[in-house]
Amino acid sequence: MVFQALSYLRFLARSGNTHGLHSPFVFGLYAYVINHTGQFAAFEAIEQRRQELQRSPQTIQVRDFGAGSHTGAGRQRRLQDIARTAAKPRPLAQLLFRLVNHFQPRTILELGTSLGLTTAYLAAADSRSRVLTFEGCPATATVARETFAQLELRNIELVEGNLDDTLAPALAALPAPLDFAFFDGNHRYEPTLRYFEQCLPHRTERSVFVLDDIHWSRDMERAWNVIRKHPEVRLTIDLFFIGLVFFRRNQPRQHFRLRFNNTLDKLLERTRRLGA
Repeated sequence: MVFQALSYLRFLARSGNTHGLHSPFVFGLYAYVINHTGQFAAFEAIEQRRQELQRSPQTIQVRDFGAGSHTGAGRQRRLQDIARTAAKPRPLAQLLFRLVNHFQPRTILELGTSLGLTTAYLAAADSRSRVLTFEGCPATATVARETFAQLELRNIELVEGNLDDTLAPALAALPAPLDFAFFDGNHRYEPTLRYFEQCLPHRTERSVFVLDDIHWSRDMERAWNVIRKHPEVRLTIDLFFIGLVFFRRNQPRQHFRLRFNNTLDKLLERTRRLGA
């Protein structure tokens, strides 16, 4: 938590907004998609599901393969605690919805399903898309499937199991290019880079990759810095909690740090979640 707070202060000193933003592509994306404040019809039902989970006293056995666990051992957790501490905050989940709505990807990967709320936002943005989401914990996957059924989202396929084992065969079986990927499966340096490299051969120059929690730890900051310097990457946007990666061939190589609406509020919210 201290590391993230210090990272945020460094981010504030280096980041900007639309003032002086000369890239037409980035200006339009930042002004009309990232910082869009309007509501979409799909939001209400998903947020009602979030509230239902936040009130649920049900307990499940959680198995964590990522940075949250060193052993992969299970532990009992209440759904209301998972919904409050592990699910993506509403502003970030709705930003993902707007990105999908804007770029209209046909094939979407999400590495890390959790209770399915963020998955629901990705899927609800365009019913024509196919969302392939990966979850390592069987009990959590069961709750996510209940989320999808309740919201009547039929364009989601959940792949259950350790991401180290499931990602490569799922990518190999993709019938179409990978248009959009959200990396939220393992907040460590080596797995983050490995998953990124595994996905790279399946992207196109129009693909969008989104990495979560890029300033969550020194490991994640290292991974983000390696990715933004990757020779295939043309443009990145650092919004502090997430990073956007683009491969547009005609785009000059540029890297932006931009302030997302209510970034400080989300920092405080995330800090509380990490301490829960």
